[in-house]
Amino acid sequence: MPTIVLHAPGTFERAFARIRAELDVPRSFPADVEAEAAAATADGPVRVDARHLPFVAVDPPGASDLDQAFMAERLGDGYRVFYAIADVGAFLVPGRAVDLEARRRGATLYSPDTRTPLHPEILSEDRASLLAGTEKPALLWTIDLDGEARPVDWRLERAMVRVEEAISYAEAQRRIDDAGDQRLMLLAEIGALRQEREAERGGVSLNLPAQEVVEQGDSYALAFDRSLPVEGWNAQISLLTGIVAGRTMMEAEVGILRTLPPPYEDDLDRLRRTADFLKLDWPRQTTYADFVRNLTPNDAHCNAFLLQAARSFRGAGYVGFDGETPRHPEHGAIASVYSHVTAPLRRLVDRFGNEVLLALFADRRPPAWALEALDELPSLMGRSRQRESALERAMLDMAEALVLQNSVGQTFDGFVVAMDPKRDRAVVQIAEPAIVSRIPDAGRRLAESLKLRVERVDVDQRLVDFEVVDG
Repeated sequence: MPTIVLHAPGTFERAFARIRAELDVPRSFPADVEAEAAAATADGPVRVDARHLPFVAVDPPGASDLDQAFMAERLGDGYRVFYAIADVGAFLVPGRAVDLEARRRGATLYSPDTRTPLHPEILSEDRASLLAGTEKPALLWTIDLDGEARPVDWRLERAMVRVEEAISYAEAQRRIDDAGDQRLMLLAEIGALRQEREAERGGVSLNLPAQEVVEQGDSYALAFDRSLPVEGWNAQISLLTGIVAGRTMMEAEVGILRTLPPPYEDDLDRLRRTADFLKLDWPRQTTYADFVRNLTPNDAHCNAFLLQAARSFRGAGYVGFDGETPRHPEHGAIASVYSHVTAPLRRLVDRFGNEVLLALFADRRPPAWALEALDELPSLMGRSRQRESALERAMLDMAEALVLQNSVGQTFDGFVVAMDPKRDRAVVQIAEPAIVSRIPDAGRRLAESLKLRVERVDVDQRLVDFEVVDG
């Protein structure tokens, strides 16, 4: 079936704007914030000159708020990773307008037609962004790895870096496949080794496509994203950095960690029963992490199980500490202590973690303003995440309603991916267009194939009702 696209220029954009207004998403920055950002410079601490390193930034196409750039070289039998992070903190004065506005926002919010940045664009998409062909102030991680990509030494310092180019994931994957770029070949080599180390730790990176609204010509469509291998390798460099950052904080007994409890035993028991029901072979001697790592969402049974696995991790949050380490410091999915430090342009907490780390590597006490924020940051980030989730869900619901508003009476193939017993509903997924909806339970089973007819569409309420039909 061809992709369903509603060709009505401006319709989606107007609907998305109404949602942002409903959720009180800021439309612009206050004048004093813009003025302060326009006057900001990165003058200050002495920086290491690292402009001889040809960094490359790998990001989604069209991105201009570039937080990270990568470079690596062989070091004996191992590797040396250079990871440049945007130094937005160098442009801010704690307690002043830009800082306070960032604390109110918490994170950059993404809509299908625009983004609502954490910082004014003159910083996030210009002066602090690691744009191609620029020399920028940055936070430079130097991480030495052994031959199996285990970290053996690392440090963080302020530096001047040169970003040689910024490329998309697709272009990075093409170059790796063609073996034509040694920097990216090392990214693939180190990333694959780090995936092996993740497996050893018992970490889990679920290969589960996410529903997304994508621009298509003068309109929008719904799709399930399919990540390229390079996206996983690139993510491993960020995870590596967060892991060594977390270890440094734990050793110094000061910092802020991203935490997530591991699945509870009853969750694992439920997942084993689910695997049995879906006729997925999960040998008793195989751990949960090893089992899910080898599943791919290429059929209804695997897709349904992976969605259940994703829901088995609950309670993600942050914990700040100064003088006494947390009782439960680990991130269950990563199977390590871990700190968010690699996206300060787009996530508030990273800037504070980086300032703590810079002080620790310089053998000095972290600044008082950063320490004072450690208790408040978990709640600030929690509120930000709630608004981010509400915005994402509302955008998807609206896109589903708009795409299907002329499809009442049409029938689509779908299958059950989850059960929602609290609401007596079954969660169903349609592959084309990419729809996730709920129907009455009525004795439905995981991975059951269904014919789903669109019964009602209410664009104002962002609702689509489906009816199960025979045949």
